[in-house]
Amino acid sequence: MQIGFIGTGVMGTGIVLNLLKAGQSVVVYNRTKAHAATVLDAGATWAETPAAVAQQSQLVMTMVGYPSDVEEVYTGEQGIFAGIQTGSIVVDMTTSTPALAVKLTGLAHDHDVQALDAPVSGGDVGAKNATLTVMVGGDQAAYDRVLPVFQQVGQRVNYFGGAGKGQHTKMANQIMIAGTMTGLTEMLVYAKAAELDLPQVLETLSSGGADNWSMDNYVPRILKGDYTPGFFAKHFLKDLRIALQEADRMGLDLPATKQAKLLYEAMVDDFGLGNDGTQGLIKTYEH
Repeated sequence: MQIGFIGTGVMGTGIVLNLLKAGQSVVVYNRTKAHAATVLDAGATWAETPAAVAQQSQLVMTMVGYPSDVEEVYTGEQGIFAGIQTGSIVVDMTTSTPALAVKLTGLAHDHDVQALDAPVSGGDVGAKNATLTVMVGGDQAAYDRVLPVFQQVGQRVNYFGGAGKGQHTKMANQIMIAGTMTGLTEMLVYAKAAELDLPQVLETLSSGGADNWSMDNYVPRILKGDYTPGFFAKHFLKDLRIALQEADRMGLDLPATKQAKLLYEAMVDDFGLGNDGTQGLIKTYEH
């Protein structure tokens, strides 16, 4: 299938590069063309609008920032549905709301198109190394067709059911990560106050029951003063807000996730650090 890909940020760039490496033909669009330079240099071709991407593609994949961006990319005047071909498949890999995934699937069916919501986990490292975890909801037949493509960018791909189920799974993932990010941050704050050797603490904890992906990948960056985003803090805050809205809708109270949201609100809204990676949370403790 000719693949179209919309959104060449940190994650999208890694995904497109791996698709190209696997021999796929990919046409791309990004709101700022300069941010697509890496994938264009690697062999992707450019289209001027999401509609133009859709006109050229049998499989259209999106990875943008916020639910409002997703809606605009699909339903805007020059959006995907303005140019989509009958029989195509659309795959939104953005972490977005389950309700929007359901809405887009309905609109896709109106255009005789199949749809999947397929958010991912694994950060910039996973996108670069094709080791992402892909969580999929939507049309089963579309999943069966797209699975080989998912396997070119991820090492674990799971289908969870109808429209929105991929997004619900990603919310469960983000709830878990909220705990690991606050844990690793406060671990470092404590260890530093106790005048411990921080690299030695990391080495020790990584070999025991405290080990987790976030600690292994982000603590080394923090120790080097590297706050470049593997995943933007402002996007993680968006995810936590979605997770808590969904929990509310289901009658659930998640106090630990609420506390994580407050901490990331301080980082993003109070201290203006939304363009840092999620590991920048430790800066709020310094403030």
